[in-house]
Amino acid sequence: MYAIISDGAHQYRVEEGTVLDVERKDLADDATTIEFDRILLVGDHPDGVKIGRPVVEGAKVIASIMGEHKAPKLDIRKFSRRKGYSLHKGHRQKYLQVKVEKIEA
Repeated sequence: MYAIISDGAHQYRVEEGTVLDVERKDLADDATTIEFDRILLVGDHPDGVKIGRPVVEGAKVIASIMGEHKAPKLDIRKFSRRKGYSLHKGHRQKYLQVKVEKIEA
């Protein structure tokens, strides 16, 4: 069974055992699982494919938290020639790594 979940501005196709990186969230320090409740589609279901309008009612995906990490650094450079203007910034996005344990539909 697979599901398409919506988290923030991203959509992911997940199956049980899938490891994915989602944007970091503020969770309790002792949290070991996270629950996604915005399920857009559930496939390979015994009743057929369930399509949500906009979400599938009563469906959820339970995932365990494996840890946090940062993406590689992005360098932002701006430069205007002959004006004496240059700007250099950097950014590292923080991610939460999760493993999908169960899909309930």
